[in-house]
Amino acid sequence: MVDNTFGINIIPENDEQRVEALRNYNIIDGISDTAFEPVVNLASQIFDVPIAIMSLVDAENVYAKAGIGMADTRNAPRGTSLCSITVLEEGITVFENTEIEPCLLVNPWVAGEFGLRFYAGAPLTTPQGLRIGTICLLDKKSRSFSEKDKSMLQRLATIVMNLIELGCVKMVLV
Repeated sequence: MVDNTFGINIIPENDEQRVEALRNYNIIDGISDTAFEPVVNLASQIFDVPIAIMSLVDAENVYAKAGIGMADTRNAPRGTSLCSITVLEEGITVFENTEIEPCLLVNPWVAGEFGLRFYAGAPLTTPQGLRIGTICLLDKKSRSFSEKDKSMLQRLATIVMNLIELGCVKMVLV
């Protein structure tokens, strides 16, 4: 059972299938993190945010496969990571000001020392429509996020998913 700080259900109905798809990619320990670093660095620069992460949402943990601005933080419990919310929906998840979001008021990343104030995440979606992770942007200050921004973040998520697919093809061929 996942400890949940959000006060909403963060386990989608297809979670077993979603987690199985993630694990079939053999990406958590398989594909090199360096494959995703350029995209994460680009996201940080495009959106002028101090933190950008490519994460994978497993059954109980969220793994930061690549990131900038999070020091040594490589994983978090699923019940505290905002990426767990992002994989629930097809579209972009945006919290322009986390302090006014009821589901985030007791979240340790928001209410705690870290002081998260902005989050935008695009799901990494398999060809079968399963959302296995995110590319996300974080900041310690509130900010706005336009429709154009959402479109650009979605394009970056597509690039990351293409890299995942290519990595799996390469691993199968080796």
